[in-house]
Amino acid sequence: MTSPIRVLIVDDHEIVRKGLRALMATKKDIQVIGEARDGMEAVEQSKALQPDVILMDLMMPKMNGVQATREITAEQPGVRILILTSFAADAQVFPAIKAGALGYLLKDSSPQELLQAIRQVFRGEPSLDPAVARKVLAELSTPPPKPLTKDPLTSRELEILRLVAQGKSNKEIASELVIAEETVHTHVSNTLNKLHLASRTQAALYAIKEGIASVDDIPSTQVD
Repeated sequence: MTSPIRVLIVDDHEIVRKGLRALMATKKDIQVIGEARDGMEAVEQSKALQPDVILMDLMMPKMNGVQATREITAEQPGVRILILTSFAADAQVFPAIKAGALGYLLKDSSPQELLQAIRQVFRGEPSLDPAVARKVLAELSTPPPKPLTKDPLTSRELEILRLVAQGKSNKEIASELVIAEETVHTHVSNTLNKLHLASRTQAALYAIKEGIASVDDIPSTQVD
């Protein structure tokens, strides 16, 4: 008899964990071997339990799901991670996939869709929610950006780009870094020119995709 798929559930809401456990208890080919309430616990439990598949929430205390995914896949490349979240925004999707998640499912999916996704990622097959798949395909079909200039971003420009991605204004950045607002404006302009970007929104998205800004620092909306 084939061994069941060993699953670790990671979610900061107990009711969600209990619901998922109850669902999988009805299936002979899937076995829940543990739970974690945040990203830090997920990393620890993954090392201790060696699961086949991890159901990973994104927005959690202590350590978010993207960082936990990154750490787990770096240390345990054989573990398959399936993101299970309520969020389908670019700011969550691309960092999670870049971190190593093999699947991305929304919490409004049906129980059968979830069970199918678990089996798919266990086999090493990507499993993406249709809405997420469309985003990924659109991203892949976008022409690559122009190459960066020969001048790389300076440490100060990277620092300011990270703050721009957090939705902070030039005035707020100047206050935080204790520099003149005009100096911030110059750095932002230079950064946009180097990256061939037209707006602060594009700069924020670039920072997310390149891992310069942490996903949990990104506000839900960006305004130029």
